[in-house]
Amino acid sequence: MKIAVEGCCHGELDKIYETLEYIEKKNSVKIDLLLICGDFQAVRNVADLQCMAVPQHYQKLNTFYKYYSGEKKAPYLTVFIGGNHEASNYLQELPYGGWVAPNIYYMGYAGIIQVGGIRIGGLSGIFKGRDYNKGHYEHVPFNDETKRTVYHVRSFDVFRLKQISRPVDIFLSHDWPRGIYNYGNVNQLLRKKQYFREEVEQDRLGSPAAKDLLFHIKPDYWFAAHLHVKFPAIVQHQVSEGSQKTTKFLSLDKCLPRRKFLQVLDVPHDAEKPLKIELDPEWLVILKSTNHLINLSRMVRYMPGPGSSERWDFTVKQEDINQVLEDFGGDLSLPENFEKTAPIHNPSEPRKKCAQPSLLMNPQTTLLCTMLDITDPNAVFLGKDSHIKPEELSAIESAGNVETETGEGDDENDEIEDDEETEYESEPSFVSVSGSERSFISSSNADDSFFSGNLNFSTDDQNTSYNPDEISISDEESEFSEIMAAQADAQKSDSSDEKLASPLKNVNIDSEGSSLNTSLRSSEDEKTSPVKNQFPLKKKPTSPSKVSQDQSDIDETDPELLEMLAAQKEHKNLTSGGHIELAMPNSDEELDEILKAQKIAKSAGDNESSGLSADPSENKASGDKSTQKRNEGTGCEESPQTKRVKRRNQQLYTDTDS
Repeated sequence: MKIAVEGCCHGELDKIYETLEYIEKKNSVKIDLLLICGDFQAVRNVADLQCMAVPQHYQKLNTFYKYYSGEKKAPYLTVFIGGNHEASNYLQELPYGGWVAPNIYYMGYAGIIQVGGIRIGGLSGIFKGRDYNKGHYEHVPFNDETKRTVYHVRSFDVFRLKQISRPVDIFLSHDWPRGIYNYGNVNQLLRKKQYFREEVEQDRLGSPAAKDLLFHIKPDYWFAAHLHVKFPAIVQHQVSEGSQKTTKFLSLDKCLPRRKFLQVLDVPHDAEKPLKIELDPEWLVILKSTNHLINLSRMVRYMPGPGSSERWDFTVKQEDINQVLEDFGGDLSLPENFEKTAPIHNPSEPRKKCAQPSLLMNPQTTLLCTMLDITDPNAVFLGKDSHIKPEELSAIESAGNVETETGEGDDENDEIEDDEETEYESEPSFVSVSGSERSFISSSNADDSFFSGNLNFSTDDQNTSYNPDEISISDEESEFSEIMAAQADAQKSDSSDEKLASPLKNVNIDSEGSSLNTSLRSSEDEKTSPVKNQFPLKKKPTSPSKVSQDQSDIDETDPELLEMLAAQKEHKNLTSGGHIELAMPNSDEELDEILKAQKIAKSAGDNESSGLSADPSENKASGDKSTQKRNEGTGCEESPQTKRVKRRNQQLYTDTDS
């Protein structure tokens, strides 16, 4: 079956579907499934816009409301995960997944489904350390804070995904796994996105939670978006002695002209199974067995692990799967039970500012929770769930409020700055089709694509065509072949463990409010051959002053130090080569003795007793010689205390002369 994968959707369903239709017609193929890696923006009406964390000038309905209302039907079975620009109120109705419109399925906070026997996993949202170990406490009405924290990944969902023990074919995330850039051409990435350099050099780009899942699940393919750039990589896992498993990673761009946001994958499937969504039995067992760990408060709660007093291993056994199959009558096909839960948008009505929609329960979630006997979070918030009573939740909230204020300030900007235009000023370049089994279809370069000039690409709700005029055809996975060749060369050039070991090692992230203590797979699992050796990261030179300051443990908030820095700036003759040497604070008793001695010397008029030469020029010459010796490295290394005393003496002497 042919699967199309798209990066960030941003509500542009019409344009994506039109592009797929053009590819089918151009290449005489049939696309069976569309996967979208987040920022889907399932906005049904104007009220939903109030729940989406985007600047006001980006609050646009786009085209999803047409598919929700029934005006249009998705021509392809569409599956998506959540990103950081979503109508969060609607997606929260479906925490375990469900239909958001006919033929369009949301995977929930985390999940595994099957289509034609192909197992597809997904994790919605982006990683933020301060919220990682909290519960899914957010619900409408959102404030400015919860409108953003609602899409932050939680450890509970990652814990559930880590219970997966059976093979997964495709995995979707919005965030990149942290360090994945070390398995592709990182220099090429930094040429496209120069402002990633600092995070790449400090190994901070991407999600440590997704990195953990990458080495645990080891899917055949991992697709992501969020960073608005196409980037391929290959990770080779050591699954057993002499045996390796490969994950092909591909990040895609957002839906804009001349951007590489679409890829087509040819994957063999079970011909005996229909190309429809089926619930995954292993995942259903995990949902049921881990339901008691659910956290719906702001309180930090850590998942159990090795050495814990409670159960932490929920690996699914075959008898558990048999029981679930029996409970579902042997049929795990997802029913087409979509129901509208919000008013339909009427484009003819004038747009008015409205309040956020109210909290409600979705019948799809109610059905699944009833079948598995698990918790519906919205039912809890509404006081209609028998697992958790409202008064119990209130007590948990009260206890958790003490911890919620910690960790503020460690949150980075959720927005991805884009250095290119976001308006549709021209046509896109897209992808081509390959006949090889399980092969990526190469994207055409923008230089090789020519676009029709008579097509209108406005950002309003008008029907517009989005078909490329020309699509190049390629049967080779050139980008991945290049990476594989580089990794092979790296193995040949140096077979030492240090060269072969992946830079993705252990994750140990601690913030004030919460921490993610996640040990990844064993070192054997990570003895891959990243292309980091073939594409060494070219670091920008760092100024000597910055290096010196970074290497010293200096409390820059110390008032005494700030006072000395100000004095040093006024007396630049005390510095060498333009570099300010920071004097370390010393004991006040020693300074008082020096000041007392200098005052006595001043009142007596005895320059010799104060250690100062009668000839100021002699002092200056002597000082110049000592400075020269220090600069040339011929003088003795002076302690910080001695330097500070000398600077204080010289400053006081200067003040006396003035």
